[in-house]
Amino acid sequence: VLRLAGFQEGINYVRQSTEQAEAGRPDFTFFLPNDLTANMDVKFPLEHYKAYLDAEDEPARTQQLRRLVQGVRDQIKGISNRQYIDPKAGTVPYVILFVPAEQVYALVLDAEPDLIDEALQRQGVLASPLTLYAMLAVVRQAAEQANLMRTADEVIALLGQFHQQWQKYNEQVDKLGRAIESTSRAYEELRTTRSNMLQKPLDRIEALRQDRKLPEP
Repeated sequence: VLRLAGFQEGINYVRQSTEQAEAGRPDFTFFLPNDLTANMDVKFPLEHYKAYLDAEDEPARTQQLRRLVQGVRDQIKGISNRQYIDPKAGTVPYVILFVPAEQVYALVLDAEPDLIDEALQRQGVLASPLTLYAMLAVVRQAAEQANLMRTADEVIALLGQFHQQWQKYNEQVDKLGRAIESTSRAYEELRTTRSNMLQKPLDRIEALRQDRKLPEP
């Protein structure tokens, strides 16, 4: 189900080891947007379901079905005894209780429809493979939207920085342009007026030299 939903271990979720799960930690932890997490318990009384299937007659089957329902109810009650919900650690206020097969899910709820409400009252959500897939699809879409919004915020922040630097760049360009313009005027003054003023004495000196027939320097 996780693979079909496009989830990757270590990126979208982490799975606890058997020792950690037996110590009361959740079997799976999903990463949600805004640094939140959702925990899932996959422990299920499958031995009661197997006994229900192996029952030789209807009374025995009915008895095993009651044990199966009670096993699910015990699992629901056990949520409060485990550290599955911890708002300080960023968990959402509900735990996913995974029922490993659609036929088991339908059998249990057909025998005891109120189990869904009992689970909700104890902050648990019963999920079959199909409903878990639907939940994960919503989680993934929300995560993608959150990442998109986060990326958009980063781009907007970078655009703000670019705008500041662009203004400073334009100020420096204008300053350089004024400096170039001033230098250009100074150059033109040297090239024309100053050069002409220097050339006039030289021309007079050359005229005197020629008049007096002095040798060229």
